[in-house]
Amino acid sequence: MLFYAAALAMLPSTSAVTSTATSGTALRGVGTFASRSSAPPTMAAKVSFAKYHGLGNDFVMIDCREQGEPVLTPEQAARMCDRNFGVGADGVIFVLPSDVPEAQTRMRIYNSDGSEPEMCGNGIRCMAKFVSDIDASRAARGAIATGAGLIVPELQADGTVRVDMGEPFLLAKDVPTSLPTDALGRAIEAPLTVAGKEWKVTCVGMGNPHAIVFVDDLDTLDLAAVGPLFEKHPVFPKKTNTEFVQVLSPTHLRMKVWERGAGPTLACGTGACALTVAAVLVGKAERTCTVTLPGGDLRIEWSEADNHIYMTGPAQRVFGGEYAF
Repeated sequence: MLFYAAALAMLPSTSAVTSTATSGTALRGVGTFASRSSAPPTMAAKVSFAKYHGLGNDFVMIDCREQGEPVLTPEQAARMCDRNFGVGADGVIFVLPSDVPEAQTRMRIYNSDGSEPEMCGNGIRCMAKFVSDIDASRAARGAIATGAGLIVPELQADGTVRVDMGEPFLLAKDVPTSLPTDALGRAIEAPLTVAGKEWKVTCVGMGNPHAIVFVDDLDTLDLAAVGPLFEKHPVFPKKTNTEFVQVLSPTHLRMKVWERGAGPTLACGTGACALTVAAVLVGKAERTCTVTLPGGDLRIEWSEADNHIYMTGPAQRVFGGEYAF
């Protein structure tokens, strides 16, 4: 069934909009951020879209391969994400032509608050499925260029998507964070006081920053109270995603997430990868785990052979339509 939504009020002129995207985009393997300086898009009267989700982490997908850049400003994307007055989503993903020869397409994403992260793990699975659905001529195994580097998804026979997420960043300066480090420069179970309590925080970069905290009982955690305080803590210069993890067994981890720029979500693919790495580093888990998120399970493997992290999980189309501005 097609969905058609009309804006309740006129949106501001794109010429008057100032981007609220994050100041830069991380390059995998590099501890610095490269800034973007694209001009605001020319606003169309309406835009075709499809909505997908990965374990309830939902996205508006827009095919911009002809335009070459996002057709919405960050503010317009945030309005489209509004769950009362828009389509409703955790973010808007723009499918763009690749800017590197190694990839077929390129991802840019605006969070529901208008900020721009480097990439999104659940979003990558949804984008791979979306591209496969709209253009069967494009190889399903093609790499996707992101602000975190090349990510390689592979559609599986059972409908899931397996993604080579690359190597994790373990050095604190590459995450980045200014938390205390060990002799190797890693922030592992580093002390951090938040909301009057000292927490042990392990930091892992997946092209975007993650802070992982292990807890005894997730059900007693007040995520809405502590999540924003972690996200915006000064020790995280680019802010951070925060995963709170309960270890059910060495091969089964349960988590809740506060996402940078989106708040609590039902799933976070890069977060599931990061927390698995963190659990291995602190001796709480094996290298292949099931991670149970509020929206369902992901299978995560941190390969000893190539040091890459492989994530397997679903991606499903919900509906499509046109959104009028």
